Amino acid sequence: MHTRLLPLLACAAILSGCAGSKAVHPTAFDFGPLPAMAGAPAAPVLPALVVADIAGPASLDSQRMHYRLLYEDAQQPRPYAYNSWSVTPLQLMTQRVKARIAQSGVKVLGTQDAAAGLPLLRIEADEFSQNFSSPQQSTASISVRASLFRAHRLVDQRTFSRSMPAPSADAPGGAQALAGGTDAIAADILAWLATLPQQ
Repeated sequence: MHTRLLPLLACAAILSGCAGSKAVHPTAFDFGPLPAMAGAPAAPVLPALVVADIAGPASLDSQRMHYRLLYEDAQQPRPYAYNSWSVTPLQLMTQRVKARIAQSGVKVLGTQDAAAGLPLLRIEADEFSQNFSSPQQSTASISVRASLFRAHRLVDQRTFSRSMPAPSADAPGGAQALAGGTDAIAADILAWLATLPQQ
């Protein structure tokens, strides 16, 4: 009886050893390098602009990466076990939008450097998530509300939403799609600013 169990125990030990040798390494993502702007450079939409840090819900003020399984429970955000953001999504979006606006030729100032008379752009993030419609397919969904102020008066407010398919149904694919979606939102905001009165 005992001799029959020995080969089984040996196999179990080998399998457990193999499983234990596969170490999982935590990975932190950001948006990557700033891509070049498409097309020929246009005239800046404004000479200078004060851009406040993007605000949003507490869930976006954490480095955890979340996703939703729309086909299972759309109301439950789930965190990736071994993947995170290098900084919070709000910080990543703020850095990217400011960089994109500066890339267009606009002088970007922070609220602490605000000079009298300069327009102020405030952005609130309503959605920033990777949503799975099936185990094999996911999409990055981003929605923000942008408000432009002059002399403490609201000039205009607009909501911008983007949905970008992820190149892969995992955390790297989600990070890439969310970066692309944020770049698209920044381009939308620049196009909107260009339509507003300069004074």
